[in-house]
Amino acid sequence: MGKIIAIANQKGGVGKTTTSFNLGACLAKDKRKVLLVDADPQANATSGIGVEPGEENAGIYECLIEGVSARDAIMHTQVKGLDIIPSRIDLVGAEVELMSRAERERILQRVLEPVKDDYDYILIDCSPSLGIITVNALTAADSVLIPVQAEYFALEGIAQLLNTIRIIKGRLRPELEIEGFLLTMYDARLRLANQIFEELKGHFGDMVFTTVIPRNIKLSESPSHGLPVILYDPDSRGAIAYMQLAKELRQRNKKKK
Repeated sequence: MGKIIAIANQKGGVGKTTTSFNLGACLAKDKRKVLLVDADPQANATSGIGVEPGEENAGIYECLIEGVSARDAIMHTQVKGLDIIPSRIDLVGAEVELMSRAERERILQRVLEPVKDDYDYILIDCSPSLGIITVNALTAADSVLIPVQAEYFALEGIAQLLNTIRIIKGRLRPELEIEGFLLTMYDARLRLANQIFEELKGHFGDMVFTTVIPRNIKLSESPSHGLPVILYDPDSRGAIAYMQLAKELRQRNKKKK
């Protein structure tokens, strides 16, 4: 049975989407079957992985609102073993449309249940908010991976996210765990970046991934070419870091079994 991991942080610009499709691509490169679910109306994970759904293609909006099955919305990507349920800007309207639904927090959970056994990992790229779609993602997930930017306000907002996770554990998904905190946009030359890493380790201990994601121009460039960094420049520091993260994630999950 596959593991569903929500990649979430309501603070924008921390590397959620970059992590979602690059981690997915690296896991797929390592012979894992991966489904990426783009649950962000900005649809950056969809375009970043080089997928352009046409009007005839269903996406996550149709799954949540119109009852389309996940299998009918899944598209293949150019990375062998990596599939995607794409997003479009119309997902913005889903927040309002879901509010009147019964069991509205569990709709994504029901969408993904039939395909969970088809994949080793399902990664959900969440929007930078704690709205109903993100609540759906957290309720569907087995765990949450939290990217944290290596900057002064890094820990700001984490308390709010942790409180949301605590509420969802209490009311909707008791099994929900924190997969780990991932430091992104890390520059080892900056004392502040090292202080933030130490502060994270001090607060959260082993829940912080040993792997850090560096500031890297190739990571910034690759989405404009519709490629994960592992295809765009496999020898870049960004590609090496995400391959290391994929390895660390697998090792952590082996220990938990």
